[in-house]
Amino acid sequence: VQTTLKFTYTEKYPDETPLYEIVSQENLDDNDVTDIIKLLEQQAEENLGMVMIFTLVSAVQEKLNEIVDQIKTRREEEKKQKEREAEEEEKQRFHGTPVTIENFLNWKAKFDAELLEIKRKKMKEEEQAGKNKLSGKQLFEMDHNLDTSDIQFLEE
Repeated sequence: VQTTLKFTYTEKYPDETPLYEIVSQENLDDNDVTDIIKLLEQQAEENLGMVMIFTLVSAVQEKLNEIVDQIKTRREEEKKQKEREAEEEEKQRFHGTPVTIENFLNWKAKFDAELLEIKRKKMKEEEQAGKNKLSGKQLFEMDHNLDTSDIQFLEE
């Protein structure tokens, strides 16, 4: 924030308040400008009879510092509010359907049906791939020549 003040001395200064005006200002609201003018009036009335320009400028500087602090705190509060909103949104995203006995039983029935269907498909595929597929033990029991077949293969 910034402001430029213009002071004009009167003939009876310091027994009379000097004329003052805000020539330019940056990043100040209308409320802030009126507050600064009121502050200048108040300080001028309190310091009648004394040299007061430095006092008036110092008071305005303090007021501008307060305004800057207010802007900072407002921005910080907005940032915190956005963070809280984002956090709430994140919680809502991960908040699912509450589990009740009815919900669970419905899900369990669907899940069991899906598993049963998968098992049936797997069994059909196995049946189609090889109807009489024998295990290793069954093969050795049927043909005793398999006992020595690996040794014969290695000898060759």
